[in-house]
Order: sequence, then structure tokens, then C-alpha cells
Amino acid sequence: MLNAKISGIASFVPDDILDNQMLSEMVDTNDEWITTRVGIKQRRILKTPEGSSYLGIKAVEKLLAETGTAPEDVELLICATSNPDYRFPSTGSIICKGTGLKNAYSYDIQAACAGFIVALEDAAAYVKSGLRKKVIVVAAEKMSSMVNYSDRATCPLFGDGAACVLVEPTEENVGVIDAVFHVDGNGLEHLVMWGGGSAEPTTQATLDAGRHYLFQDGRNVYKNAVTDMYTATVDVMNRNNLTPENIDYLVPHQANLRIIEAVGSRTKIPTEKVLVNIQHYGNTSAASIPLCLDEFKGQLKKGDKLILTAFGAGFTWGSMYLIWAI
Repeated sequence: MLNAKISGIASFVPDDILDNQMLSEMVDTNDEWITTRVGIKQRRILKTPEGSSYLGIKAVEKLLAETGTAPEDVELLICATSNPDYRFPSTGSIICKGTGLKNAYSYDIQAACAGFIVALEDAAAYVKSGLRKKVIVVAAEKMSSMVNYSDRATCPLFGDGAACVLVEPTEENVGVIDAVFHVDGNGLEHLVMWGGGSAEPTTQATLDAGRHYLFQDGRNVYKNAVTDMYTATVDVMNRNNLTPENIDYLVPHQANLRIIEAVGSRTKIPTEKVLVNIQHYGNTSAASIPLCLDEFKGQLKKGDKLILTAFGAGFTWGSMYLIWAI
């Protein structure tokens, strides 16, 4: 039976850093307030006038080079983003053009901060079925494009970045093993950008009202994120006879250090097994899990059992059981 493994991983973040001291000069906040509440010290910001595709192109170029993959051999690229360059065409199509993936077809998915693991399950299904042999999943997020930098509650949270993986077939017992996903549309009003879609098209009134910035009800999102990431993680653990002892690493979406700590504590997974890099990058939405995996890939070894878990707008959430293959 074919399995689908991650055979390569790469990431890209912009050079420009926005740290807490710099933010405190823009809005009424300070380093202690931000660090205590969310654990973020700095975030990367794409200041040049490119979109999320620029970040994705840079990450995919690194992936192709590091894995020795010829662009023409890639058959499919799935792009997870909440910050597409345009309403249409797809950001994935722009990344394909920018990286020379002339034989690949591509599409975007919108699963908010859970986008990477949702796209990874899609990729695994293509590979396990035999339909495709080389699939790239890229998460590219220019989160700064939707942040109101006069809103002290949300502007410290988000950063820009992209990360991607190459998914290929294997007969070994490694790769994407299992996943659980959920969606609850009742979360709409708590985490949303109201303006710019077909429900509320762009007008001067929507611009003046600030309807084109991300809105977040932080308290409600926090409560649901902790509960839902915990329950999804426990579900996938129970389905696969996993325990805190035989899991090697928990890789949570990097939204808030307090959420990460609460999920780790409730699942009884030791702190040293929970991978965290939020302090460097902030919340990069769909890019956060693969960005974290890429940062820690030097300590991951083939056969490591990982749980990936994420929660985002929608509400959309889930967990994935992955055996590392590199």
C-alpha cells in the first residue's frame, strides 16, 4: 500500500523585522505586555509591494533546489493562504509561473490557520491514490496586508512568511497517517475580515469604517482554540493508540504561546516535546506549522511521531498524525 511522505521542506521569511519596541512607537503597547500575553518578541514584515505569491515563490525555489527536484516533474501545487494576491486568479497559479512548474496544475484552499494541514491531507490523498507522484504544498501568508496597525489588540500578533513541503509516494510506514478536521460556521463573527467579499463589496463606506482589516474577538477565539485543538489532538491520538510517552513532538499552530502551553498541558505532552517558534515570527496563519517544522528539522529524525494541530477562522480546526520521513 502506498503512503504519502514529506520528502523535503523549505521556508522563506522577509528580512525586515518588526519587534516589540518598534511596535510600541506605533501604538499604545510595550514589550512586557505583548510577551506576557502572547509570547511574541518580533515578526517579519514584507515591506516591498509584492503579494503572498512572492513569499511562496521564494520558499518553493528553495525546496526545489534543496531536494534536487526539476520544476517540470512537479504535477500539482496546492497553495494554502488567507491572503491571496487577488480574488482571482489563484495565488497557486502565480507561484507555478514564478517557479517554472509548467506541468503542474494548481489551486488555492482557504482553511485559515488550519490551511497547511488541510492541504497536506489533500496532497496525501492524491499521492496515496496513485493520481500524482510529486505534489508541493505551500502556505504563503502576507498577514501584514490585513492588519490594522492602530489596533493594539491585534497588530502585535501577526507576521509574514511562507513554507512548503514536497509530498511523494513511499511503501514505508512513514508520512501522513491520519487526520481529523472540523468546521463550525458559528465562529464567523469572532474572527473575520468583513469587507471586500461578495457579502460586503468594497465601497468608500467600508474603507472609511475599517472593514478591510482583520477582526478578532480574542477571548472567544482563545477559549475555542484551546478546547478544539486539545480535543482534536486527543481524538487523533486515541485513534492511533498514541500516548504522551510515544509521541515525539507536538507541533501546534503558532498563534499564541498561552494557547500552545494550555494545549500541551491538557494533553499531558511534556513541554520539551512541544515545538515553538512564535517568539521569532508571530502568527503566520497557514504558514506557521511548516515554518516551525522547517526551523526544527535539524532535530527531527526519520520515524519520529508528530502531531500537528491548528485552529483558525471559520471556525476551522483539526489535528494530523505524521511520521517524519526525512
